[in-house]
Amino acid sequence: MRQVSHFNVAGLREQLLELHETMNEPDFWNDLERSTQITKKVRTSENKVAHFEKLNRRADDVEATLDLAEEMDDAELAAEAGEEIKSLQDDLAELRLETLLRGDYDANSAYLSLHSGAGGTEAQDWTQMLYRMYTRYCERHGYTVKVLDLLEGDEAGIKSVTFEVDGENAYGFLRGEKGVHRLVRISPFDANARRQTSFSSLDVAPIIEDDMEELDMQDVRIDTYRASGAGGQHVNRTDSAVRMTHIPTGIVVQCQNERSQVQNREVALRMLKSRLLELHEREREEKMADIKGEMKKIEWGSQIRSYVFHPYSMVKDHRTGCETSNVNGVMDGELDPFITAYLQMQ
Repeated sequence: MRQVSHFNVAGLREQLLELHETMNEPDFWNDLERSTQITKKVRTSENKVAHFEKLNRRADDVEATLDLAEEMDDAELAAEAGEEIKSLQDDLAELRLETLLRGDYDANSAYLSLHSGAGGTEAQDWTQMLYRMYTRYCERHGYTVKVLDLLEGDEAGIKSVTFEVDGENAYGFLRGEKGVHRLVRISPFDANARRQTSFSSLDVAPIIEDDMEELDMQDVRIDTYRASGAGGQHVNRTDSAVRMTHIPTGIVVQCQNERSQVQNREVALRMLKSRLLELHEREREEKMADIKGEMKKIEWGSQIRSYVFHPYSMVKDHRTGCETSNVNGVMDGELDPFITAYLQMQ
């Protein structure tokens, strides 16, 4: 099955015909995993085509309304058409953004992992602030968030957190957020109110249910440990948390929030395979040198974006040059300008 871009409508329709032919095969439902993935792809493609057709119909209706308002010299009708044009422009902007998602896994859900860096308690507090920022972004876009692993800070904040973002295009929109995020502010933990700089890193990987490569488990070290934090009596009493380390690459994943060690192991393995596949995809695109540069050290000089709370208010992305003085809005999840700028740059 060939890949088509998100809003090559003719290509999507042709792909849907092929998929429906596949679904009509007598043995289609024998392979539940394959059939589930194909039906999901059909549903996604049908939604895209329906979205495009709906916008076309709305545009035709607005044009007809404007013609009628001009013919009848009806100012009220013209005003209604003007409001519909504004709404249509917003929806077209969203559609235009989705056309920039062209990667094989951009339509997938995503795993996000935040890790505090240089700065101690300051960095752990900053990591918690970033976690809230991304969960607020997800709420704005109708994505669901599920925490898989969380390690609380010694005094405040979060040392690390891994969470699943479920929703169409989650990986495509969030993959550009991968990197080190830098905060400059007056420290709330310093009695002398001195300015502090803190760092936290974000890693993003697509959730991939099909085409999962076989993994040599001899390359994987598996550790179990006692889960920490909120998780119910069962989680707190047993060594149900699972950590997996892929020795050749050094990739580490862990999960503690499922109900049993078996479930935690399954989720951790799925996360590890997704991280490895993403790594291989980026290597094939000859981008690994840049990515390693972004993620190598969580400290000064390696950040992709700076958030300045003092002595002035500004958030600036160092890759695209996109910036805003609306710090509160950004921390409340208004990330679309940065995401759009990154996708356009790509």
